[in-house]
Amino acid sequence: MTRHQKRLAVPNSWPVERKTDTFTVKAGAGPHGEAGVPLVVLLRDVLGYVDSTKEARYALNNDSVLVNGDAISDEQRPIGMFDILAFPERGEFFRVFPDEGGRLALTPVDEAAAGSRLGKITNKAVVPGGAVQLTLHDGTNVRVDADTPYDTKDSIVIDNESKDVVAHFEYGEGALVTAVAGQHAGRIGDVDDIDVTLGSGSNTVTVGDDGDGYETVEEYLVVIDENFTDDDAEEAGDSDE
Repeated sequence: MTRHQKRLAVPNSWPVERKTDTFTVKAGAGPHGEAGVPLVVLLRDVLGYVDSTKEARYALNNDSVLVNGDAISDEQRPIGMFDILAFPERGEFFRVFPDEGGRLALTPVDEAAAGSRLGKITNKAVVPGGAVQLTLHDGTNVRVDADTPYDTKDSIVIDNESKDVVAHFEYGEGALVTAVAGQHAGRIGDVDDIDVTLGSGSNTVTVGDDGDGYETVEEYLVVIDENFTDDDAEEAGDSDE
């Protein structure tokens, strides 16, 4: 199986130039499905920390790159929305977050914010033994007690070290959300209204923000908290000073 793919065919969310070269690295098996960006692309094309795949492998073999708190050795490991990318030796930490063009971007965060990651609950099921299994947007499965209040469309925050759920944000009117796909990707605001569509169609959500607000389908929204605003970048910049 080939380890490359044509740049023109990569998902729109990938932060790569499509006409500079013919091919780019193909993402390996892992979280985020086809939307996941190979780690080497972020290291080489976005951050500029390495010049080649060979250099990326060397850095990864020295456990100098952490994804969600775990050292990664596979340069093709898919990286996607809300993942935490950490470089402890450099004192640099980033959260993967969609920009207003829909591309995945690296937002600087401080070390404390890099200790956990957010996940949107896409499925909830009872498993043998009576526990409840939550499936997150990146394919991660998390088991919780049966009496916990989590539901699909809600978001939870998982500690990168203990893997425990440390925060829960409910989806509904008044919730702070960000659009992660569609023409409004990257915009943050509060849910003003949810127009429920009968049948199999998607619910339409009206979101109010600093501008005129926008409408989008429910599937494009993820509940977040105030730590996902621009304050993260400002705090990281202050700590560097």
